[in-house]
Amino acid sequence: MTDAAPHPTQIRLSLSSEEATTRLASRISSMLKAGDTLLISGPIGAGKTHFCRSLIQSRLAAEGRMEDVPSPTYTLVQVYELDGIDIWHADLYRLTDPADILELGLGEAFDTAICLVEWPDRLGPEQPADALQLDMEAGEHNTSRVLTISASNRRWAPVIAEIAAFQAALA
Repeated sequence: MTDAAPHPTQIRLSLSSEEATTRLASRISSMLKAGDTLLISGPIGAGKTHFCRSLIQSRLAAEGRMEDVPSPTYTLVQVYELDGIDIWHADLYRLTDPADILELGLGEAFDTAICLVEWPDRLGPEQPADALQLDMEAGEHNTSRVLTISASNRRWAPVIAEIAAFQAALA
């Protein structure tokens, strides 16, 4: 028996502000465990880094910690060591060859850490098939966003259900 569901589970959300994006990222943060990967797509300025930063800061705050969470645009990867689990934040915008992910160590991190990957299309065939996919786009207003979350692995069904239940609080 496989973990893949026959059809992807999907939800589309309207996030009215940066604060709504922050609240959603915080909610998702508490549901992640080692081996979970979020693939975050969208054009420049869609809010990918804000979402990742909010998720990481929420997880750090849960441990009573505060750290600067810079964009990994130039370093490609930032790793945050938490109690018993690492969070890898990768921005692959500048990655030109999917083979380079081996040098970054992402292949191993997909199995052992929480991985947040911006510009996942740069992964090519190395993209984890069981990841949660987030596609962000600009909304009607300057700080509003439209977010489509989907997954083909049943592991994510409770997470998507929780997000659906939480949706009213995001308005």
